[in-house]
Amino acid sequence: MPHGEQAQAARWTGTATAAPGLLAFTGAIGSAEPHAHAAVQVLLVLDGEVVLTDRHGHRLRTGAAIIPAGARHELRAAPGTHGLLAYLDPAHPAARAVAARIAAAGDPAGVSTWQIAARPLTTARPLTVATPTLPGVLSSIGQTADTSGLPLVLSRALEAVPQLIDGPLLLGELAARVGVSAGRLGHLFAEHLRLPFPAWRRWARLLHAIEAVRGGATLTEAAHGAGFADSSHLTRVCHEMFGLAPSRLVHLVRPTA
Repeated sequence: MPHGEQAQAARWTGTATAAPGLLAFTGAIGSAEPHAHAAVQVLLVLDGEVVLTDRHGHRLRTGAAIIPAGARHELRAAPGTHGLLAYLDPAHPAARAVAARIAAAGDPAGVSTWQIAARPLTTARPLTVATPTLPGVLSSIGQTADTSGLPLVLSRALEAVPQLIDGPLLLGELAARVGVSAGRLGHLFAEHLRLPFPAWRRWARLLHAIEAVRGGATLTEAAHGAGFADSSHLTRVCHEMFGLAPSRLVHLVRPTA
């Protein structure tokens, strides 16, 4: 990692928690190089200043943003900035609840759209008077707005992923498990999770690897257990999705007291 990037990453200090389909961080926010993750990111700045840059080069100082999966962006935080960031699997109810709001707000790849989509976070009074809890944030962005759920076939496919994640995790193999064609299952991923299957698979592998390290595995063991070729492959994917190396990310992800 270049020296300047090391200095930026060093400013990230706090507590991160991981659960199926969810990675959340609360604490001092650092900067991250341009990246795009296969998750919906919720950003809430509690103190300090964050500037987001989208793939068009547009910059915006913001106190809250919801960034859709696959949207390339750069994050620059002033020293002393604190806040909450949540990374939601596109299948998470909260992620699906904001998808329509993001689409209605404008260009999903545009930073101004991300800020408009997050307006409930800046207007919800409980979030302005105290350090927010993750359930409170999810409620404010409309976690319960989408109650229709996922198609049964897609839900069954997602449930089968942990049994296959240490291998190739091919779309055809997963489709055969749930009794549909690979083309049909790929269409369901794109339609309901708003991501092509390969992008979602990288995200699922990364969460699995993080959980393994939290359980005591080395980066190499976690990489192999999550289906990555090796720890270097895990490092590349982590950097692409978070703008940080896994060694730094895993250091942050630890159980809360």
